[in-house]
Amino acid sequence: MINQYIRDYGKRLYGLCTFLCANSYEAEDLYQETWLKVVKNFEKYDPSKEFEPWLTTICVNTYRNTLRRILKSPVFNTFTTTEEKEDVLNSVPAPEGRDYSDLYAAIDNLPEKLRLTVLLFYFRDMDIDKTATVLGIPPGTVKSRLNKARKLLKEVLTDETDLQL
Repeated sequence: MINQYIRDYGKRLYGLCTFLCANSYEAEDLYQETWLKVVKNFEKYDPSKEFEPWLTTICVNTYRNTLRRILKSPVFNTFTTTEEKEDVLNSVPAPEGRDYSDLYAAIDNLPEKLRLTVLLFYFRDMDIDKTATVLGIPPGTVKSRLNKARKLLKEVLTDETDLQL
């Protein structure tokens, strides 16, 4: 049964993992860890509700837990400045095609709460209610976070044509 869910939702989940993580290895780890948690907690899934928001919630929570561990890691704290860390992160080549690097960089620099909300709503095509469910917050908070994120992005992106959300 789980194989059908992997076939149906695997590509979208991997896309989310890739967007959340800094590199493909971390994305693969997050992808596998998410599916392991799905299998482990499958009896907690309510079949009367949609599967994808439940799956996305598990992925986002797994990512958050991983991020917390990384932030506490002595390796993460070896960067002497934020610029040094950004230089390392920016050394990863951007995907070819239309250049949205300014937008992606601006989104990456948003506070984590806003970044996750933007990611789920705009890049995962979730509506307000699904985004709220995944993040475990009220729909009004999702709207507020999206509004705040748009304002911050407009401040960062000097040319409004760069902001095509």
